[in-house]
Amino acid sequence: MATLRTAPTLADVQEARQRLLGIAEETPIYLSETFSRRCGREVRLKAENLQRTGSFKVRGAVNKLSTLSAEERAAGVVAASAGNHGQAVAWAARELGAPATIYVPQDAPMAKVEACRNYGAKTVMTGAYFEDAMTAANEHVEEIGGTFIHPYEDQLVIAGQGTIGLELAEQVPDMGTVLIPIGGGGLSMGIAIALRALRPDVRLVGVRAGVEGYTIADGIFVKVPSDFTMPLLEDLLDDIVVVSDEEISEAIVLLLERAKLVVEGAGAVGVAALLSGKAGGSGTAVPILSGGNIDLTMLIAVMRHGLTVAGRYLVIRTQISDRPGELIKLLSLVAEERGNVLSVEHHREGMEIPVSGTEVELTLVTRDEEHCSSLLGAMAERGYVVERLR
Repeated sequence: MATLRTAPTLADVQEARQRLLGIAEETPIYLSETFSRRCGREVRLKAENLQRTGSFKVRGAVNKLSTLSAEERAAGVVAASAGNHGQAVAWAARELGAPATIYVPQDAPMAKVEACRNYGAKTVMTGAYFEDAMTAANEHVEEIGGTFIHPYEDQLVIAGQGTIGLELAEQVPDMGTVLIPIGGGGLSMGIAIALRALRPDVRLVGVRAGVEGYTIADGIFVKVPSDFTMPLLEDLLDDIVVVSDEEISEAIVLLLERAKLVVEGAGAVGVAALLSGKAGGSGTAVPILSGGNIDLTMLIAVMRHGLTVAGRYLVIRTQISDRPGELIKLLSLVAEERGNVLSVEHHREGMEIPVSGTEVELTLVTRDEEHCSSLLGAMAERGYVVERLR
């Protein structure tokens, strides 16, 4: 079965919902007081990060694979993915008894790569970009055979993703704005087709990550925009906005701390658009948390960066005399100001400091930016010359 490069209808989306019954979860909606207060409007989170395989992608994969004949399943399926689509195809193939081969970029998050393998798929890392994985997957189909499962240019895949729109229409009858991550465009197209038919009054905003070459929102980084989905989305969506990695990072941290939801970069872009004031519209806002498959090393880096930006990590450098008791004086001052020391590093070699001195770098846990300023002021009053590093 070839890729059906045709936009689905509402009827296609409704048929997909029937195929997904008992397989894909109807993911919950959470009202967030924190985000509502910060955004000045009611915010309800569509937690698709809690979906099977950790993202919305399982909807489209199951809908597509369930239409394959027994012969097509036996011949196997092939996919190219930044990670989430690959996991979904691998899981759906396992459930339906089809062998699967998944091609992913070499720098794909290992959490997603390992998940593909754990679901039983042959997983091949190739090339630097998603487009390289696409090329390898197409070559595989041409040389070996199998059905290629396109992540966003297939009518059945898009219809599966569109079932989120059907759920939203029932779960949030008063919604005013829906914020949808845009990578290839399959998710936003599917949801938009459903909601334009059922709720034409709702404002639909697509959200992109705006860094060329690299972004922490790896799940929606597509080097070459789709010439199929993007022209259609320009008509279906009210607006397309762009958020930065800094804005995405803040959203990830707040979602984890305040909503207790682990969300990957791509899944956080809707919240980032709301927090940065880019969403527009009025009334209840519903960001789609499209996935939660964030690599742990990335999560740690984002959390540390987010805490630093919020003034809850403070890294400073100063000089003290290299004599007994001088370090304890400095650390006692930090303790008096209620700072908590995470690490202390001495630098002597290769530094332009007096022979009787030493440089000290401290990493501290603080409450907020006001606390940082208070601590730095107290050190200055005691005669320390301090350089703030982070």
